[in-house]
Amino acid sequence: MNDIIQLLPDSVANQIAAGEVIQRPASVVKELVENALDAGATEIIIHAKDAGKTLIQISDNGCGMSPTDARMAFERHATSKINSANDLFSIRTMGFRGEALASIAAIADVELKTKRVEDEVGTFIHIIGSEVKKQEPVACTNGTGFSIKNLFFNVPARRKFLKANTTELKHIIYEIQRIAIPNPEIKISFYHNNSPLYELPQTNYRKRIVDVFGKSINQSLVPVKEDTSLIKIHGFVGQPKFARKTVGEQFFFANGRFMRHPYFHKAVMQAYEKLLPPDTFPSYFLFFELDPGNIDINVHPTKTEIKFENDRAIWQIIHAAVRESLGKHNVVPSIDFDQSGNIDIPVPKRDASGISFPDIKVNPDYNPFNTEKSGVSFGNREFKSDRTNLGHWEDLYEGAENKTSPLHQTEQSHFDADGSDELYGKSKEQFTGKRVLQLKQKYILTPVKSGLMVIDQKRAHERILFEKFMDVLKSDSVASQQQLFPQTVELNPADAELLKSILSDLLALGFDVREFGKNTFVINGTPGVLDVSSPELIIEKLLEEYKNSPLEAKKKAKEQIAISLAKASALEYGTELKPEEVDRLIDNLFACATPNFSPDGKKVLTIIQTEDIEKSFSK
Repeated sequence: MNDIIQLLPDSVANQIAAGEVIQRPASVVKELVENALDAGATEIIIHAKDAGKTLIQISDNGCGMSPTDARMAFERHATSKINSANDLFSIRTMGFRGEALASIAAIADVELKTKRVEDEVGTFIHIIGSEVKKQEPVACTNGTGFSIKNLFFNVPARRKFLKANTTELKHIIYEIQRIAIPNPEIKISFYHNNSPLYELPQTNYRKRIVDVFGKSINQSLVPVKEDTSLIKIHGFVGQPKFARKTVGEQFFFANGRFMRHPYFHKAVMQAYEKLLPPDTFPSYFLFFELDPGNIDINVHPTKTEIKFENDRAIWQIIHAAVRESLGKHNVVPSIDFDQSGNIDIPVPKRDASGISFPDIKVNPDYNPFNTEKSGVSFGNREFKSDRTNLGHWEDLYEGAENKTSPLHQTEQSHFDADGSDELYGKSKEQFTGKRVLQLKQKYILTPVKSGLMVIDQKRAHERILFEKFMDVLKSDSVASQQQLFPQTVELNPADAELLKSILSDLLALGFDVREFGKNTFVINGTPGVLDVSSPELIIEKLLEEYKNSPLEAKKKAKEQIAISLAKASALEYGTELKPEEVDRLIDNLFACATPNFSPDGKKVLTIIQTEDIEKSFSK
């Protein structure tokens, strides 16, 4: 039998490696910008077209390469960073494996121009699918410039799985943020389709964070600093009141390298214990400096996962440092001895002859086991202990089955209509007319014939708004409520690009939102179906919901916008509702086509059967 094991051709091996290292256009940006940092660049310029699918250009003013080095850089595992296995445990550079350029050249059309300061001319190399097409001298500036065209042109299966341009651009922006934040001394510019998204000057850490995420984040930053023999920590955390519903502004950097670390994330979150609003995440930008020998960064192809030798001790240091910073800046609540708002008790004057003291009469014959009238009088009012008063509790419920709550005085409500068949099935439960109760400002309780119905008020409102928005989108006609004072909202570049991509659909929903400068928008009008007191907050919440949407198909885009807007506009948990508002909410819910579930498929209501309630009292 013939031998069947053979070595893969380099071109195939490089494509396999590219599957690990180069997952999307953002991966190309990450690898090439990291190489520019290792080359000592102080200025990096990034251009992308069609979210990097068509073109990625990256140029720097670093040290450049010789003709031989330029050609060798495209070979697999060719690197200037390590010479032996021991070097893997003392790495301070961003790249070191020598996989990036070989992987990129295997699945794209790559052009390189590079020149060292001491060389008279530079080097030009053209590679397509790992095949060198040309290498020749060229006149160019000092440094290195890459042009990456038609990514995954020879791996159509990989290209097919790329997401929409908005999503791919978002990933590129995230990679630039992860490189720009820990390197404020580097000038970085990013242009998409010739439009500037980032033009970051050389600055300090705080100003760099503000330049990346917008001026609004500056007021929330609390500095963190802790120096120990094991690790040095510095950076910033966000104040709890500025926490957001979604993740995205949480950054750890170890020796300048971005990393993900769920264990350390938990240390930060526990430092915020009892300070955060429900289901929110604080911003943090924490920089760790420690001995490279105490960490292992060679555990993941993208180098975003790092192992720490003393992770338990570091966890405690992070937790203590964040907690201490929050305390120093009066973020942690403390006992307030301020007397403002307290009852002002007057101090009696020296001459208290005019003050009359209350006459307290005590019945010395009072016996708590005696059911007859007895008690204590206070002035002219007498408080009685009378067991016969318990009968009043029975009066509250006596004949209650026949009494109608003021909220349900109509002879037949929505809940008795044929539209409730979908909710209750053939049994067709009907409301008995008892009083509706709001529980914990989160749930609405109301009796039905088979037991007790519990409605999630926020999800119910989401369902109502979603169906309203979908009706608006289908009719293509909606009234817009113009703002008396137009509001402006400043967004980070990722959110700004996302908002641009859905502006036409927002216009159909009744929003009048227009660009108003770089990453800034003005809100002139909002949908008439919404009672909007803070339109900029609605836009920000809409983007937060939309960013986490699993839907990508364009045909679903309008539906997803309606879902996101409904979730962003719905009343929050903790909202106190008036009885008539509760009644209206229930009526509107059961007028919906699908009252059972929220727009994203979560249960809106449940019924606790009478039998189950009775069983709980049978033991």
